Amino acid sequence: MHLISVLIIAFASNLDNLAIGIAFGIRSTKIPILSNLIVALITMLGTYLSMTMGEVIAHYISGFMSNLIGAALLLGIGLWSIIKSLPCAKQNASSNNDDIKPIPNPYACDANKDNVISLKESFTLGIALAMNNIATGIGAGTTGVSPLWTTIMAGVFSLIFIGCGSKFGYTIASTWFGKFSGLVAGILLILIGIYEMIV
Repeated sequence: MHLISVLIIAFASNLDNLAIGIAFGIRSTKIPILSNLIVALITMLGTYLSMTMGEVIAHYISGFMSNLIGAALLLGIGLWSIIKSLPCAKQNASSNNDDIKPIPNPYACDANKDNVISLKESFTLGIALAMNNIATGIGAGTTGVSPLWTTIMAGVFSLIFIGCGSKFGYTIASTWFGKFSGLVAGILLILIGIYEMIV
């Protein structure tokens, strides 16, 4: 089942959730349990659909090639995540207005500015976070990693990361995870890509 791959992929794909949870906590924006659950469910749905798509693609090529392509995708996504996290890349993106992240400003999800992420606002947040993980899910599905267990763990990590992140945000400065979540996620995805190539 590649349990290590399942855990690392679910962990890496939810680092954005952790960073955004912390960002909301710093702004004293509350994320109720039900809103957090909706974000987790949307994350799970996006993970399952993208991984299933990867599995379908894998049916049309050999096991070796599908594993190789999936691992290469994870390596590429990881490398791109690291490049985007570099200071020079962020500066160029802001100067060229080229930053295409679905949530360039996570606080925009709190549309009514009441410092509470409502059920309606949680759908917007969940969809945006799930969109960030489509390519990762396709790559993971192509390698043969279990969609069911990865989906379950993605939901668990989403719940924990957003819930704990928002609590930590009250006491942790806004710099660390916001600056390094892309770098950490990229390194993890590169490692899992290498792991899938050699296992």
